[in-house]
Amino acid sequence: MPQTPPHKAAHFEPDVVIVGSGAAGGMAAYALTRAGIKVLMLEAGRDYDPNKENVMLQWNYQAPLRASSTPDKHFGYYDATAGGGWDVPGEPYTNAPGSTFKWWRSRMVGGRTNHWGRHVPRFGPYDFKPYSRDGLGMDWPISYEDVAPWYDRTERLIGVSGANSGLENHPDSSPGVLQPASKPRIAELAIQAGATALGIPCVPSRYAVLTRDIDHPHAPRQACFNASPCGRGCAIGAAFQTTTSLLPMAMGTGRLRIRTNAMVSRVLTDAAGKATGAEYFDKVSGTTHRVKARAVVLAASACESARLLLNSADGGLANSSGQVGKNLVDTTGTNVSGHIPALESRPRYNEDGKDVAHLYIPFWLYKEQAAGKLDFPRGYHYEIGGRFNMPGAGVAMSDTMDGYGAALKEDARRYYGAQISLTVRGEMIPNADSYCELDPAAKDRFGIPVLRFHWKWSDHEYRQIAHGMKSARDIIHKLGGKVLGPEQPPQQAIADGGWIIHEVGTTRMGNSDADSVTDSYGKTWQVDNLVIVDGGIFTSNAHKNPTLTIMALAWRSMDKLAERLRKGEV
Repeated sequence: MPQTPPHKAAHFEPDVVIVGSGAAGGMAAYALTRAGIKVLMLEAGRDYDPNKENVMLQWNYQAPLRASSTPDKHFGYYDATAGGGWDVPGEPYTNAPGSTFKWWRSRMVGGRTNHWGRHVPRFGPYDFKPYSRDGLGMDWPISYEDVAPWYDRTERLIGVSGANSGLENHPDSSPGVLQPASKPRIAELAIQAGATALGIPCVPSRYAVLTRDIDHPHAPRQACFNASPCGRGCAIGAAFQTTTSLLPMAMGTGRLRIRTNAMVSRVLTDAAGKATGAEYFDKVSGTTHRVKARAVVLAASACESARLLLNSADGGLANSSGQVGKNLVDTTGTNVSGHIPALESRPRYNEDGKDVAHLYIPFWLYKEQAAGKLDFPRGYHYEIGGRFNMPGAGVAMSDTMDGYGAALKEDARRYYGAQISLTVRGEMIPNADSYCELDPAAKDRFGIPVLRFHWKWSDHEYRQIAHGMKSARDIIHKLGGKVLGPEQPPQQAIADGGWIIHEVGTTRMGNSDADSVTDSYGKTWQVDNLVIVDGGIFTSNAHKNPTLTIMALAWRSMDKLAERLRKGEV
């Protein structure tokens, strides 16, 4: 979306400065401007307009390497990520000896919301009180009941399609909130049959992808027409991203200005320790600028916000607890694929549907876990796959295919659409060996100290992954299928830290400044007018994808900040 012209931004005096324009920043801007508050948003990346830059309807064969992944386009040639990735030129990070952590950064307006998976399950009652269940980690200072109204509001605003399934610790939405779920595909129905036979639930998934239009004067959005991968960006607004929804809505109030290529280096404070604004580098000119505001909101992503705090004061701003950068967690991940003979040689038909899975396997063993019958303490889920999809480079049909000519072509036709996948996504428990800190020597091209990551999975995660892989193999075998690829121990099968791009916890909320960085509204304990709204404030990270919870908490926090601003408390 177009950024604010420099001559207009120069004469704009904001009440609040927001750092970041993704899920958290977009929701913060929407909530504050809607409350009558003037906002200046600083985005480290470039401008991005999905209406002009998307390639929704191009075929893989029209792209280099049939649109396959490359070092600078990890998710494929057509992926919407611009100016970011695992490695950002001039903006390095480091890993401590013996550690491997991958840090994904999106340097563009809208951040990761332009290409994310858009899977949006709710955290449940157990997820906010994990310590009370198993004695590990720490309970959140809030309960599910505190967040439930904000989940409803967020789902209705962004548009979530799915269904209420009435399952334990997988809360239903209020009546009328969800849009209709999509009809399952054949492969998904097969997985559902295999899972059901084993007593494993397989239910309609919840995705921030519209199945009905949303009409808004500044951000009209159309229902998905089931013909384009969501990761390419969505010009019709069916797949939620802040660039087609929250940001245009906020801009429509006349109270939001956006400055792109603004690399924030630190939060500014006065002699009394109060936040007065932010300092940033213009990435195009290299010049330094300072902006003032009554309050500062950090929405730069968990690790980037921690980096800002660590660089803003000796010992770290708002770091009396010593917890800034600590408690870093990501989602655990691995994948099990199978070939199902019953799905071979199916009649050809359009099976596109939404780009995402129409069914989902949530965690189902809470009672067994509470009774001590499992050897791991936290849950996982499966994001499932299988259908006729667009051929591209390196698409595996079967590990039994061989030869050339007519026989190979016939095998390809026979095996096309006969593969399924069960992708494990699980909860990691915070540990003392996983955190980020400032590297003592390395700096980025602006002279800002960079992050150094320490990372270690524990036996909790390894045993969880082992269980997830076994249950996935059981489903494949129940369907008469063959597991593809070699069987690996969980220590090899588990994804590297950061690889799932669900990193949270570095500025966690709590009940006091003794062991946390913020209160339940993201307000830092030490700096009364500094609020954090990204995933850094998570006290724990359930196996459920975090973005919906980030947005719900951001809306809740910003309504609180708006109230304090109106009362003159900030």
